[in-house]
Amino acid sequence: MNIRLIVYKSVFSGTVASLAMMPVGFAFRAAGLRVGHYGPKFASLFIENPGPRELFIQHIILGWVSALPLVAFFVCRQGPSSPLLMGAAYGAMYYFLVNSLVLPLYFGDPLPWILGIETVVPSLVTHIVFGLVISYFCRNLVGSRNAA
Repeated sequence: MNIRLIVYKSVFSGTVASLAMMPVGFAFRAAGLRVGHYGPKFASLFIENPGPRELFIQHIILGWVSALPLVAFFVCRQGPSSPLLMGAAYGAMYYFLVNSLVLPLYFGDPLPWILGIETVVPSLVTHIVFGLVISYFCRNLVGSRNAA
């Protein structure tokens, strides 16, 4: 397995995907829907009163870390696959595991699906965009575990 390739592609695609999901999130927020709810809560575990700069830096770094499993999957996967379908599935799975289970349980919040579809859809769609963008930039990696 080529660790350097995985790290490089995780940082690159994670950055682009983190940036790509922001306009989608801003559009949902402009429509009055909840999105990005856990960014400030998570940042406040490390920084008192995090501002926009700290939230942006955290967003990018979490993008790198969150891209890592999908990029590693693409590098290690052999045979045919549909990278865009995998990316969309990864984004949805990430939302359901992290944003709709782990974070609400950790912070003592109600689960999003209890709050209603208008709480689920914005973050779910935004995370699917994240996964799609990663898979788009990593589509050529499928089965490249021996690549230089």
